[in-house]
Amino acid sequence: MLENKKGDYNMKAYIKREGCISCGFCETTCPNVFRMADDGLAEVYVDEVPSTDENSAIEAQENCPVAVINVE
Repeated sequence: MLENKKGDYNMKAYIKREGCISCGFCETTCPNVFRMADDGLAEVYVDEVPSTDENSAIEAQENCPVAVINVE
């Protein structure tokens, strides 16, 4: 996690795209962080996970069928 100026921590999400099977679960679960790219694979499109989306980003990580999502 990254520490911001107030000392709070901000989560970041990552996808190992080469292992993505394009199921769309992450995009459905957390559309403010994940989307399907033009190549059909999921991607993270924000620098930091918004605090209001942290739980859904973690849910996407925990339920990804191929375990290619990492949220920290």
